[in-house]
Amino acid sequence: MSRTVRLSHDYPFPPALVWRVVTDLDHLKTVTEGLLAFRDLPSGRIHGGQRLQVHVSLFGLLPYQPYTMVVAACDAAAMTFLSEEQGAGVKTWRHRLAVCPTGWGCSVLETIEIEAGLLTPAFAAWARFMYRRRHRPRLHILTALTEEGLA
Repeated sequence: MSRTVRLSHDYPFPPALVWRVVTDLDHLKTVTEGLLAFRDLPSGRIHGGQRLQVHVSLFGLLPYQPYTMVVAACDAAAMTFLSEEQGAGVKTWRHRLAVCPTGWGCSVLETIEIEAGLLTPAFAAWARFMYRRRHRPRLHILTALTEEGLA
């Protein structure tokens, strides 16, 4: 009984800059701050074939759980990636992301397929909440990079 969550967020920034932010693991820590805490998460940009063995804690308060993230595909030219994840009660968490140029910036389209047995509906609700919450911190990161001339 899997569930699929689909989200779209608009950014008034160049697609290449947004791609740089959404594929940076340091920014992942920032956009999930207060919701998830990571141990053993490396720095830098994701790349195809990358396998990350991390530990994750809900709100940084619950016990850390092992979690595996595999970057199954990452195409910088097309600005798309697919990660396949599991752990912490999740059998399958398949995250597809695409940065799509628009006339005024870009949209980030995300699809998350989740299988977690009887807890699938709860994990799907969590995913919808967590991925929506990433939007505002990303806007702050993008604004700061632009103001600092790092865009």
